[in-house]
Amino acid sequence: MKTRFSSPIAAIAFFVGFLAQAEEVRLYSERHYDADKEVFSEFTDKTGIEVKVVKAGANELIARLKSEKNSPQADLYITSDAASLTKASKAGLLAPLKSELINAAVPQALRGKQDTWAAFTMRGRILVYAKDRVKGQLPKSYQDLASPEYRGNLLIRSSTSKYNRSLLASIIAIQGKAKAIQWATGMKNNFARPPQGNDRDQVRAVAKGIADYAIVNTYYLGLLKNGESQEDRDAHAAVGVVLPTSGDRGTHVNISGGGIIKGAKNSSNARKLLEYLVSEKVQKKYQRLTSEYAVSTKVEHEPLQKAWGEINPDLESIHDLGIYDQEAQKIFNMVGWK
Repeated sequence: MKTRFSSPIAAIAFFVGFLAQAEEVRLYSERHYDADKEVFSEFTDKTGIEVKVVKAGANELIARLKSEKNSPQADLYITSDAASLTKASKAGLLAPLKSELINAAVPQALRGKQDTWAAFTMRGRILVYAKDRVKGQLPKSYQDLASPEYRGNLLIRSSTSKYNRSLLASIIAIQGKAKAIQWATGMKNNFARPPQGNDRDQVRAVAKGIADYAIVNTYYLGLLKNGESQEDRDAHAAVGVVLPTSGDRGTHVNISGGGIIKGAKNSSNARKLLEYLVSEKVQKKYQRLTSEYAVSTKVEHEPLQKAWGEINPDLESIHDLGIYDQEAQKIFNMVGWK
């Protein structure tokens, strides 16, 4: 059926409206949080730009970006690991952001050195302990946890986790390979059980008495505290938090961030979405919904985050995580950290 217009002006108005509705940004994302759906929906309501998301693991997405390099099928790449952003940038897959808004909102240490990516959330990899069983002095550093004092009393997930690879990569950057091997060996010797499950499982296991200590990401504590299960809420209540230091630096942190894909068809919309993600409004929302830290220094932390203590993030190591990522996995394999 043909569409008829009463005048040329009506026809123009129709097609302008159609084009506005057709505005989109195509996103490759490693993140799996429900909060993202809410944020993207609000972005669409605000701008009229539809967010289309394809989710997969970081390695799969980077391989896909490489295979599509001559004809990109996405506009924005988002991941929950600084190492993945570094890899994508070094592979020539990301374009300069060229955004004064992003530069003003995100500290330089949390942006790509070639202006190819920016962080929009941050999480710490920290220590939890059983409040009813652990008395006296607590460990202060990641290095302390490799001491024989904690033999058979430590829980952590598999070495294949990017969170653990990035932690070890930061230790390589700070103290060198030999010290990193020594640390990984000591940690492996202190396991209460073979690595298994996710970070929430480690907290649950501490609450059940399987071990007194576990290494987890901060935002998983928020997921437990706000979970539907009473068991999970009880597990959260059973543990205290230590924000460990590493060498002469602060607590190891990693980030979620994004970069505009080189040659993207909707690069302007991709930039608008990333600018929206680093805005104070969205930073506050992520802190409230996911317990991830805001990257903007202007955003006050949530009460739960304040209860963990004042975090001193090791931002110096962020750009080293991608450099030492593979070396970290080799060390894990060598020392037998499953």
